[in-house]
Amino acid sequence: MKIMVASDIHGSYYYCQKLVECYKNSGADRLLLLGDILYHGPRNDLPRDYAPKKVIELLNSLKNEILCVRGNCDTEVDQMVLSFPILSDYAVLFDGKNTIYATHGHIYNKDNLPPLADGDVLLHGHTHVPVCEAVGHITVMNPGSVSIPKEDSWHGYMIIENGKYSWLDFDGHTYIETE
Repeated sequence: MKIMVASDIHGSYYYCQKLVECYKNSGADRLLLLGDILYHGPRNDLPRDYAPKKVIELLNSLKNEILCVRGNCDTEVDQMVLSFPILSDYAVLFDGKNTIYATHGHIYNKDNLPPLADGDVLLHGHTHVPVCEAVGHITVMNPGSVSIPKEDSWHGYMIIENGKYSWLDFDGHTYIETE
């Protein structure tokens, strides 16, 4: 199964459109969102084309293809307007050989690891910075941010396919790749 992973849309219709276009062109089977979908949060500036109602409409059109975990900016009110579940704190997936613990990152992150076995993956957003690093016996990965990248990173997403992880921008440039 091919999975596109994205995080921290924060209500940007402009970048959500780019994400959905890349998703449709990627051949991915599912879109995994790591939270912070509609609200920009008090610590962030408004992202480009902040239009949560348009983001709702766009993502609801993909409701049967989206997996999602709750971000620190996501609330029960957001769930009332989104047609796919968003309030789970985590999801557990498998890449064929390892467990992937997907969460937003405000609770579990490289400084507070969930219980995982050797070789497993902690996949989270929240920091808006792409990451692929070994932390103890696991690998911590972050796709970065769709709409508000930080630390001179890019607007982008990840692809998981056959145990391979790739970080891309919306122009298709690959920044990081694992085997």
